[in-house]
Amino acid sequence: MSSPVDLMLLPRWLVPVEPVDVVLEDHAMVVRDGRIVDILPADFARQGYVATETLELPEHALLPGLINTHTHAAMSLLRGLADDRPLMDWLEHYIWPAETAHVSRDYCRSGVRLACAEMIRGGQTCFNDMYYFPDVAAEVVREAGMRATLGLIVLDFPTAWATDADEYIHKGLELHDALRHEPLLRTAFAPHAPYTVSDAPLEQVRKYATELGIPIHMHLHETAQEVELAIATHGCRPWERLRRLELLGADFIGVHMTQLNGEEIEEAAQLGVSVVHCPESNLKLASGFCPVAKLLEAGVNVALGTDGAASNNDLDLYGEMRTAALLAKAVAGDAAVLPAAEALHMATLAGARALGMESEIGSLKKGKSADFIAVDLSALETQPIYDVVSQLAYAAGRQHVTDVFVAGRALLRDRKLLTLDPSAILADTQQWRKRIAP
Repeated sequence: MSSPVDLMLLPRWLVPVEPVDVVLEDHAMVVRDGRIVDILPADFARQGYVATETLELPEHALLPGLINTHTHAAMSLLRGLADDRPLMDWLEHYIWPAETAHVSRDYCRSGVRLACAEMIRGGQTCFNDMYYFPDVAAEVVREAGMRATLGLIVLDFPTAWATDADEYIHKGLELHDALRHEPLLRTAFAPHAPYTVSDAPLEQVRKYATELGIPIHMHLHETAQEVELAIATHGCRPWERLRRLELLGADFIGVHMTQLNGEEIEEAAQLGVSVVHCPESNLKLASGFCPVAKLLEAGVNVALGTDGAASNNDLDLYGEMRTAALLAKAVAGDAAVLPAAEALHMATLAGARALGMESEIGSLKKGKSADFIAVDLSALETQPIYDVVSQLAYAAGRQHVTDVFVAGRALLRDRKLLTLDPSAILADTQQWRKRIAP
């Protein structure tokens, strides 16, 4: 007797990510109540299940939704505002002044909505954010239907969100409590960087992160200048300072990490620290090269992020995946470094692992949430196909993503956004452009 289910997917190729480098042909994925209940040969699926909806994908690869493990979503409204400048000049003379003048609840609502639309169209089902007004971000992400980990940002200095470190932490704890029953929303402490947060707040962050069981998400060793400043100010490298404060551990997510020595790489592996590689932002700001090959060789979990659109200038994780693979080969001087399957793993399961969600998302596996995307590989640009995973990493792009689902709910069908209004977002964004740079 056939079992009733909500959705049956029949792709030409099914790329589960777990196990690594596996591609299933003529298989089906079956979804009920937002979860994957089975992956099996298509003929057996047709015999064993009766689906309310069947989605035929004859020229598509079906794969897990991409996970953007580091971004500043609301900063999409600053895309292109201050290009071609080094990091600290970019921050101190352009971005921070613009944020001081314009950041508000409405600004964040508009910026996150723009970012969510872009990310969904690019095949991203989950993102890890760090910005002001995370409560507003929560509202927009809920509206968009995405999955997100929202950063409980901490700084020493006042902003539109809070006046001092104590208030940042207090408001963060309130938001964590408010979101604890949300199925698609999680939180992480997000102290901005070693040069913007002093020791006492970091000690508080460690205490509360341990008590609540949530990650700590922080920029770290982004530039050589940051390391030099830390040595001059604290007498040690930022990594050592955070280690002394007991911030580093299996719940710590270090972003950028371009300035690592061999000892720090080994410690990262021993402590279970996750690293988020943002190759295009690092290249654009000339921040340096994350030693991805050495990190992976040591056994460190390395995920991918776009950073914010103000420094990238897009939220295209497909682009990051390809750039990461190519850059790692050049930096290591080895064409075999970071192969296609590893790049796809970084964009999916490694991100889930960094966020503590590997049992829920990041791969297509029975029992996991039905967070998945369909990528059309029939275009001229993706032909001929010899190796599907290679094609996904090196030839396909976000424009080939046709369908996006989160927890079994469609957010994009045939390239059409279902939960957000692109025309309204465009009009709203134009109004912000006029305010920010009249």
